[in-house]
Amino acid sequence: MAKAVTRKQTIRRKSSKNKKSVISTKFVVIAFLVLAFIFGIYHYKNAILYYFSFKSDKVLKEDKIAQARIFQILKAHKELTFGFDVSQFQGKINWNKVDSVEHKFPLQFVFIRATAGNDKKDIRFDENWVAAKKYHFIRGAYHYYRPNENSLEQAENFIKIVTLQKGDFPPVLDIEKFPENQSIDSLKVGLKRWLKKVDEHYKVRPIIYTGEKYYNDFLKEDFPEYTFWVANYNFFVENIKDDWLFWQFTEKARIEGIDERVDVNIYNGTPMMLHYLTIPN
Repeated sequence: MAKAVTRKQTIRRKSSKNKKSVISTKFVVIAFLVLAFIFGIYHYKNAILYYFSFKSDKVLKEDKIAQARIFQILKAHKELTFGFDVSQFQGKINWNKVDSVEHKFPLQFVFIRATAGNDKKDIRFDENWVAAKKYHFIRGAYHYYRPNENSLEQAENFIKIVTLQKGDFPPVLDIEKFPENQSIDSLKVGLKRWLKKVDEHYKVRPIIYTGEKYYNDFLKEDFPEYTFWVANYNFFVENIKDDWLFWQFTEKARIEGIDERVDVNIYNGTPMMLHYLTIPN
């Protein structure tokens, strides 16, 4: 009978290549972040020096690069027109102090949240709406669209709350979220129903607010007759694009008279051109 041969089990050692690959990837990521930080400081060096030269210790503890970016972008677009937008999340606003960013860049317009969905009214809309007019801002009202609620009921909610006057902006439809129980095509149908109903009521074509990716991927081709207010806070985006009527470039601005951080916007035109956008009668 042949003697059974017992084979030794081969023990495989874990390759050190995987460990080296992980370490290498981490090194690349860290290096990229460090370079991006250095680039940011260098790129915004003049604005950062401005902050370190004139700001208090309290402000020095904040995000200097973010504030420097705001300063530099406004400076680069000084021939255009600046404004901001608010809702109840900014709290009670001391409107008689609101006039500029850094006392250098005058604010000439404001968008105010009026409604959301089919039943929500912004709790500070009325006071903000009246105050904006009193303090001579060109004002606009916007509706936060909820994709999973009836579009016509949402339009009726906005119409019930907002009365527009001569010199106000056209109504604004704010769409940011994706639907849960319907397709994108169905969402677009709902948006068009809202826009049509609001257009028929106010006799003026609304403006659409959205993020840049949402705009490029879903709205730009299907709503060619509308103008867009586009949000893009990307650190490396520094110029308004030709097809943006408004650019919301930050949500971190500090404005005297407002305790919370504020969105700041650039209108793609001069102050005189801005008036042509408003309701004539």
